[in-house]
Amino acid sequence: MRFNIDGKLLQQQLSAVNKVINSKNALTILDNFLFELNGNELTITGSDQENTVRAKLEVLDCDGTGQIAVNAKTLLEITKEISNQPVNFSLNEQTGEIELQFLNGQFKFMGINADEYPKGDSLEEEAVGFSVPASVILKGIENTVYAVSQENIRPIMTGIYWDIHENDIVFVASDTHKLVRYITREVAPGFERGFIMPSKPANILKGIIGKEDMVNIRIGEKGASFSFGDFSLTCRFIKGNYPNYNRVIPTDNPFVVNVDRQSMLNAMRRVAIFASKASNLVKMEMQQGMIRLAAQDLDYGTSAEERVMCDYQGNDMTIGFNSAFTVEILNNMGGDTTIIKLSDPARPGIFEPLEQEPNTELTTIQMPMQVIE
Repeated sequence: MRFNIDGKLLQQQLSAVNKVINSKNALTILDNFLFELNGNELTITGSDQENTVRAKLEVLDCDGTGQIAVNAKTLLEITKEISNQPVNFSLNEQTGEIELQFLNGQFKFMGINADEYPKGDSLEEEAVGFSVPASVILKGIENTVYAVSQENIRPIMTGIYWDIHENDIVFVASDTHKLVRYITREVAPGFERGFIMPSKPANILKGIIGKEDMVNIRIGEKGASFSFGDFSLTCRFIKGNYPNYNRVIPTDNPFVVNVDRQSMLNAMRRVAIFASKASNLVKMEMQQGMIRLAAQDLDYGTSAEERVMCDYQGNDMTIGFNSAFTVEILNNMGGDTTIIKLSDPARPGIFEPLEQEPNTELTTIQMPMQVIE
């Protein structure tokens, strides 16, 4: 098995596939890339057993077919140093020795029998499929992935819920302290299905997908595949039923604040420096035309307050929020003006951009914290 390939292209594809490989694997074979040559097409595969990424490349001057597993760390280090040169890859199928030749030298190292590499799960024939512009998926993941839970106590909360309807897709994520619901009507899948995508493949997809790609999605009972450009990603779902997210979003929060998002974000960051490290509590005192942010850390005897101008005509109210979560929400929301809808200090607050993007609807809620005067 032998072929020539552009070193820079090889390095780029290897870096993309490497995103799925764990730093520590239960199976040592998963420390490797799987190389498969068929005609003039080279397929590079990486896997962590739960998720699989494949990249296809066109090679030149190829001879023979075959497959070999190659240590990912070694190959990435090599290609990083010779990425601006053409590379000749040759495999001695009798000994398993790999030789990489470049302009001024060569490397020799051993490959591993590819038969040991896991084949991965294949989707059932009954899997349903549809095509989606990459931009729709990117916006869905970017608007929600930051809100997934980092704790494994409730595994279903550690992923993004895709709630697919005939005329829209709803992306939902929550860590029980905050919840994000992003509705896109830019596509009409034509069927109803729901699944929970773990955050790891969601982040991989976000990292390797191109904005101009069309993504072909196939959804089975236990997993899904995403094919686009030269790549494909297959992932397993998180088992379980996602909670009814619509039930926790308040429908009657009559007190509405319009505030410049960047001003609010910067002020919250500054005041949060002096919040209690245990709670990150920042009080938001709503007054006519102004929000007063206040925080204190009794353990160190420090405090801070700052006023942010806003458009607010409701009753004076004081509500407490975890400043770290509020900063995350404002930082990921986008837009110039944020709407904050409130009811009372014991009920969740709703954060929305004043101007929603066409055919989309972004809603974020944050649970309040108890404020002790």
